[in-house]
Amino acid sequence: METLLRVTALSRSFGSHAALSEASFSLERGEVLGLLGSNGAGKTTCLRLLSGMLAPTSGRIEILGIDLARHPLEARRHLGYLPEHPPLYPELRVDEYLAFCARLHQIPRRRIATAIAEAKCRCGLEDSGQRLIAKLSKGFRQRLGIAQAILHQPPLLILDEPTEGLDPFQMRALRGLIRELARDCGVILSSHLLPEVQAVCDRVAILHQGRIRFNDYLATAQPIYGWRLRLGASSTVVKLTDLPGITGAVVMGEDRYRVLLEDGVDSAELARQIIQAGFELHELVPERSDLERAFFDLLGVEEQG
Repeated sequence: METLLRVTALSRSFGSHAALSEASFSLERGEVLGLLGSNGAGKTTCLRLLSGMLAPTSGRIEILGIDLARHPLEARRHLGYLPEHPPLYPELRVDEYLAFCARLHQIPRRRIATAIAEAKCRCGLEDSGQRLIAKLSKGFRQRLGIAQAILHQPPLLILDEPTEGLDPFQMRALRGLIRELARDCGVILSSHLLPEVQAVCDRVAILHQGRIRFNDYLATAQPIYGWRLRLGASSTVVKLTDLPGITGAVVMGEDRYRVLLEDGVDSAELARQIIQAGFELHELVPERSDLERAFFDLLGVEEQG
């Protein structure tokens, strides 16, 4: 497969606050990667870095092998970006706005009409060319935002909260559009809606407090696994999460916990770490887990039923 994006040890700080720390991941053509996290987890900061809107404090971003920091114009030609609030001009008509965006993307004049027609067709805007943007529904505005992002047919598409504020029918239609677009490119989709990520993404990266705590495929044949523990009375969640290899832990009851492990850490290593730390290990049981449970485990809180 073709690697469209490679991110290495990417960090961004605002003063003393680390909004993103040591993030590393890649994206292949045909993949939809869901960037999942609660508000303030670092999702939008990450996407602004990937789009070139922010400069990283440290780390590296390569788009089709092109270093974004060293060759920003060349790298950004290969990506389309839909920010959380689409940059729309309500006084313009749809065709006028897309023609303006086509010039910004430096599409040759002879190809602008064709590029606009193709983008409108893919986004379900064929009959909306003469409509004022101010008159469009929220769903159609999101479609128009995606249309401007794909005008120049980029291989990498970045979408920040594309379904925010949409009704269930609009969300379903936009979900189908994203899957259709992924046939020709790679898509990074940020969201705080777990069901939405599960419905449209091949892979998910969970951000918490600026760090990627989980990054894996969502294939149903390979469920996420956690471990259920019963320990001695002196154990606490804080002490558990201090152990190497444990990325999250929640209390299940008196002296009972559920933990999620880093990649490569198995049950034998987990048991060794627990015993070396001086805990009394009474029970260690594998447990299947869905994305929602993994999300709350990583945040270190119990799900509310």
